[in-house]
Amino acid sequence: MWFKNLHLYRVHSAHISSLEWLEQALGEQALRPLSGSEARRVGWVPPAGRGGDHYLHELQGHHLMSMCRQERILPVSVVREEVEERVEAIEAEECRKLRRQEKQAIKEQVYEELLPRAFVRTQRFDVWWDVSRNLIGVATSSRKRAEEALDLMRETLGSLKVTPLATQTLPMRAMTTWLTDPGSRPVDMQIGDQVELKAKGDDGVVRGRQVDLDSDDMQHLLESGRQASKLALGLEGRMTFVLHDDLTIKAIRFDDTLIDEANEADDGDDAVARLETDFLLMAQALGESVDRVVEWMGGEAQQYGAGHKDDLLRQGAA
Repeated sequence: MWFKNLHLYRVHSAHISSLEWLEQALGEQALRPLSGSEARRVGWVPPAGRGGDHYLHELQGHHLMSMCRQERILPVSVVREEVEERVEAIEAEECRKLRRQEKQAIKEQVYEELLPRAFVRTQRFDVWWDVSRNLIGVATSSRKRAEEALDLMRETLGSLKVTPLATQTLPMRAMTTWLTDPGSRPVDMQIGDQVELKAKGDDGVVRGRQVDLDSDDMQHLLESGRQASKLALGLEGRMTFVLHDDLTIKAIRFDDTLIDEANEADDGDDAVARLETDFLLMAQALGESVDRVVEWMGGEAQQYGAGHKDDLLRQGAA
């Protein structure tokens, strides 16, 4: 349940008439079995897995949903080898070279024949929706998969207007400043031991793990014009993470106090109760941490005018 990676989006408008309506809408877009002729399919599944029968868990304004993605894995090399064999056989039999259009038709035929026999890969991505903050986080390391989850949400809700979370100060500039000027660091910020530095030219990328980020060697690299594109940070009592230059948060590790609090909760061996306990503690920590990260970088960038504020999500409690 505890997220490892997170792509963050600001919600500008969405319409949900009630929690019951949302539950029904998610169910209507539930994952259906992948047919033999389909390459991939996405849909919603219960966050609690086989032990759950709800597509939405709502706790104090935090929504939890889970997108499932199924994809048939058909290696390009397998298709290519089969196509080459068939092309060679036909050319030998007919004593002529096949045209490009004929080879393409054979390739499409091979793909259709092999697809139903391909292995199916199943992936699940949790979606956290903080209604009070108008914030959506998709728990994945891939921006492409996060956008796929948002597309499914748009299809489910009918409409959804979001943009990637952005700050007044660019993350790369802020992270570089924190490294070059320790006095600029917020008092509640913890600097970790992992960094990635990019050069303006073609000098490549410097990556460091378990390094002293205040060392003279690090300062020399920064003085040469390199800028921080990734930086390990932390908030005491909440979590540690690696901040990326697009505001993606990865390698999240929640504080032991939060994990201990979750473990001490009396869930009566109920898997759903355990899920909801973990989710609420995690969501509260994430919300507070995202607020602080945005504040560290001068606040949120204003991407929309005031008129859009009237369209922000309004939803009552369950």
